[in-house]
Amino acid sequence: MAKTRELCRDIRGKIADLHKAGMGYRTIGKQLGEKATNVGAIIRKWKKSKMTVNHPRSGAPYKISPRRASMIMRKVRDQPRTTREDLVNDLKRAGTTVSKKTINNTLRRHGLKSCSARKVPLLKPAHVQACLKFANDHLDDPEEEWEKVMWSDETKIEIFGLNSTRRVWREKKDESNPKNTIPTVKHGGGNILWGCFSAKGTGQLHRIEGRMDGAMYREILANNLLPSVRALKMGRGWVFQHDNDPKHTARATKEWL
Repeated sequence: MAKTRELCRDIRGKIADLHKAGMGYRTIGKQLGEKATNVGAIIRKWKKSKMTVNHPRSGAPYKISPRRASMIMRKVRDQPRTTREDLVNDLKRAGTTVSKKTINNTLRRHGLKSCSARKVPLLKPAHVQACLKFANDHLDDPEEEWEKVMWSDETKIEIFGLNSTRRVWREKKDESNPKNTIPTVKHGGGNILWGCFSAKGTGQLHRIEGRMDGAMYREILANNLLPSVRALKMGRGWVFQHDNDPKHTARATKEWL
């Protein structure tokens, strides 16, 4: 909506005088050639403060009205990956022309900041519940127990291509909100790496050539797991922890372990 024209001091004074004489909003508007809504605003100001002029402002008014600011805030909270250019175009269609910097300042003033979206594993609801159960089951385990655990997993590393950074508008506390994250998978290009680590440090890293099956997984463990444990001096009684990938839970893998 375009910014309305402010009425001059003389018109404002006439509106107040005619209202005191008993005229209604519409009658005053027709007589002075002004909208009844503008007349009503002047009269309400006069009733409240006994004056019709605007109070001195502390600084330049915001270019985006509170109503328009609420509009873009609703869109950003619903779609955190909305770009500043999208918001500029939305406001332009609504009759307000601003720059990307103004958009940025408005969102920051309302507590939102442009941040890199956190990448998280793509999990089904059953996986989420299983992870939560594992965490609750081991919530009270002493710290010494975790020092004996050797963790391992595979991950995709892509130096060039589709792993570009995406940004979202969010508050600091909302970094793990599903709307502000990017689910990732371990296939679809790039290099697949196997690695292991413990509280004592990182173990060996192995680059997987081709498609990994159960036999290849067992070979990776044979060549990298025990050497990593010895190098980190984990001693006796250590625990090997991996997830429920079918290659990890295959009967042959369990027998090998």
